[in-house]
Amino acid sequence: MKRKVTKAVFPVAGLGTRFLPATKSIPKEIMTLVDRPLIQYAIDEARAAGIKEFIFVTSRGKGALEDYFDHAPTLEASLRNSGKLDLLDVLKTTDMESGAIAYIRQHSPMGLGHAVWCARRLIANEPFAVILPDDVIASDTPCLQQMVEAYEETGGNMVAAMEVPHEKTKSYGILDVDRDLGDKVLIKGMVEKPKVEEAPSNLAVIGRYVLTPRVLHNLDQNLRHNRLGAGGELQLTDAIAEEINGQGVYGFRFKGQRFDCGSKAGFLQATVAFAMARPELRGELLEYLTDLVAMREAAE
Repeated sequence: MKRKVTKAVFPVAGLGTRFLPATKSIPKEIMTLVDRPLIQYAIDEARAAGIKEFIFVTSRGKGALEDYFDHAPTLEASLRNSGKLDLLDVLKTTDMESGAIAYIRQHSPMGLGHAVWCARRLIANEPFAVILPDDVIASDTPCLQQMVEAYEETGGNMVAAMEVPHEKTKSYGILDVDRDLGDKVLIKGMVEKPKVEEAPSNLAVIGRYVLTPRVLHNLDQNLRHNRLGAGGELQLTDAIAEEINGQGVYGFRFKGQRFDCGSKAGFLQATVAFAMARPELRGELLEYLTDLVAMREAAE
């Protein structure tokens, strides 16, 4: 019987330099899409997938993340006394139970694999998920929930995958497909950021993973023996690829739209998309965007 996935790792140690100067004083993960920070979208997705234990891999200067998920007695009392009970309910969605979140420091920026390796003692011998908050996915059924349900059928390791233009394959981990099973693909290889002409497909890995503890063992061995990957970093992709002939690795074509909120353009696109999905905002925003496009067309 396969063990349920109840633990998730959130690698949030990055400095967010592409968003300077904003990230000089606040973690990138606290930046908001409409009225919720990136990390809240990730936490909500994890909760929907049945995650009970949340492991944050952080670095110096990320204290605001810890504060965000803590209770705020003074603010709660103010809202309650003012009769703003709807806002109080919204605030409570950010609270986490004592002990539900663990924070681990990544002292050296040695890549995604190293960040996941830092959480190894808290994961122990259990399957676990990895969520990259930069990848925000709009979908009817949250992406990680889709993956956990698929994992219960397949076991092994699973990575979220989507098709990208061939000229952009150099920016992703790319899957080499063995068998196409519809929403799942059994893979025979993974290449991290290949040259465009060497990419085995245009099926790219994005920031959702369901992994076995064997991957942690692989990361540990690669680090001990200084087997570093692309960019001189400890690559998660390499450690997963080592399981292809063992417990198996699947790519999962999720249903939904992914936004790269690690880039300014992607963050702006996500902001518009999520605002347009809100009935109380859609009308005014659509009117503004329509007028904006009309003015630009007139100017041309």
